[in-house]
Amino acid sequence: MAHEQRALPALPFTFPSIVGAAAGGIATIPMSLFMLAAHKFLPDWQKDALPPEKVTGEVAERANIDLNKPALLGTTLTAHLGYGASMGSLYITFASKLKLPPLLKGSLFGVGVWAASYMGWLPAGKFLAAGTNETQERNMLMIIAHLIWGGVTGVVADQLEKQLGTK
Repeated sequence: MAHEQRALPALPFTFPSIVGAAAGGIATIPMSLFMLAAHKFLPDWQKDALPPEKVTGEVAERANIDLNKPALLGTTLTAHLGYGASMGSLYITFASKLKLPPLLKGSLFGVGVWAASYMGWLPAGKFLAAGTNETQERNMLMIIAHLIWGGVTGVVADQLEKQLGTK
């Protein structure tokens, strides 16, 4: 008897999800630039690695993967852009439905991403970069970075939707 193969159903990716991912990925660039610039103004005793690098290093360590500094930085950049893009996709799915200006709803979503990550899954996973382990200054740096990310995500997503006729 011949065995009939069935194709797996397609993943439910939608064009708006791709728009959100693009907006979130783009927004990760000014966010990261702000983080790097603001990091220089922290007191010397607070100038350890920024949270994305800490998380990436910890994940690699937990997976028993040894990364040299260039590999760690490259992996951190890739992971941070990917996380920003995936959160942008969530933004389109949820926050874009709110009847608020794009800058405001994006900024609010950005703070929500910070809270869910730094006060949610990072402490639950016992990551050193959790907001519960950071100083006020470092948490403020990251909150502002997420306001920047969210605001840029909201504005870029709105503009992309208008330009592409999906809004």
